[in-house]
Amino acid sequence: MSPGRRPTQDRSDRGGAKKDGERRGGGGFGGGGGMRRRKVCRFCVDKIDYIDYKDVRVLMMAIPERGKIQPRRLSGTCAKHQRKLTTAVKRARQLALIPYVTD
Repeated sequence: MSPGRRPTQDRSDRGGAKKDGERRGGGGFGGGGGMRRRKVCRFCVDKIDYIDYKDVRVLMMAIPERGKIQPRRLSGTCAKHQRKLTTAVKRARQLALIPYVTD
């Protein structure tokens, strides 16, 4: 072995499956594990094509108490309606129909 090289490690020590049959994920704080139902876009279900920026009731469903727009993975909306929803929320904020941030 040359002086600048490290000794090679045993390949079984490089990760992969754990010894006790443990796998990645499922542990930790998330709880993980079970099957999750996929959320469906409520706009697609109701066949809504246009999201009206003046309809504050609908827009407030997409905005939690902090005032930020919920991402798709949390709200369950499809990409098309998420884009329209974002535009509608921004328009409503410009006209002061809904707040930018809540205290």
